Amino acid sequence: MTKHIALLRGVNVGGSARIAMKDLRGLFTDMGFEAVQTYLQSGNVVFGTAGTASATDTPGAPDTSGARRPRPAELAARIEQRIADDLGVSVTVLLRTGDSLARTLAANPYLGQEDDPAKLHVTFLAEAPTAEQAARLEVPAGETGVFTLVGDEIHLHVPDGYGRTKLNNTFIERRLGMRATTRNWKTVTALHKLATGD
Repeated sequence: MTKHIALLRGVNVGGSARIAMKDLRGLFTDMGFEAVQTYLQSGNVVFGTAGTASATDTPGAPDTSGARRPRPAELAARIEQRIADDLGVSVTVLLRTGDSLARTLAANPYLGQEDDPAKLHVTFLAEAPTAEQAARLEVPAGETGVFTLVGDEIHLHVPDGYGRTKLNNTFIERRLGMRATTRNWKTVTALHKLATGD
């Protein structure tokens, strides 16, 4: 069984896209996923799929039973559609795996510079930006926060707190022209532990 993490964008934030975690767990279970768990109320779902595939494996390759594994984008689209159909909420779903979150944890360039994990965040992107898209990401004037782009994720160090930074999810989405969702470091670490059993 491969553990995946579904990161739902904008769930239970600011009074919009309200989803009860009990309903979300039921939906994932009804879809045939295994060992479904949610973390916090902000739309983080850890779930298992049959076989040994991961979201970073060769797209469309067969699993151990010989059936073709769905591509991550296909799987995310299926989940988005079921949430819309069953719960009446339109959301963007970004998928990661326990292995990919392990790489995220190892890649953070700010861990040695910051003792307060509340000032560290990761913005998960729908895909790795092109060089042209990445060039649009510049720290705004007067901003104390900094960022590092690593593949399809952006590591943020925001000394004044995420609530005050201009390097927020909306800013990143507008600059890159793609969907994204941001989690604090504590959440990223917790999701990795849930997905890997560490």
